[in-house]
Amino acid sequence: MPLADPMDMATAYSFSVKIDGVEVPYVIEVSGLKSEVDMVTYQEQTHDGKYVARQVMGRPKPGQFTVTRGLTDSKTVTDWLKAVMQGDLKGSRKTAEVVVYTSDNQPVKRLNFRNCWIKDVEVGSSLKAGSTEPLTEKFTVAWDEMEYA
Repeated sequence: MPLADPMDMATAYSFSVKIDGVEVPYVIEVSGLKSEVDMVTYQEQTHDGKYVARQVMGRPKPGQFTVTRGLTDSKTVTDWLKAVMQGDLKGSRKTAEVVVYTSDNQPVKRLNFRNCWIKDVEVGSSLKAGSTEPLTEKFTVAWDEMEYA
């Protein structure tokens, strides 16, 4: 759905993350949402002897994104990493979706990821005695294919 006014833009505070269709709770931040294509560079000589360097687009590159969420007693993320570490290729591959919403909760951008697997998990940036900061769980999702839907 388009934004209400052509001068409006989406804000960064309203988004959701789903893994295999299940919404990830307590998401604080998503970073690294980047799609990229290989660049192929080649050189040639023109018919009049002039040297020319050219660039053409190559294949889409796989990528990764990072999700930071509030730490809970859920083992979903760490169990996913455990399956990857045990070499369970079939059980480790999932789909993912990141949706950005307008201020009135209408989807403005949807990114779909296929053949995802979890690369790493970090529990809290640091544990400090007397701290009042919430603990987080940060994980990186690697993906093979991405499309803007």
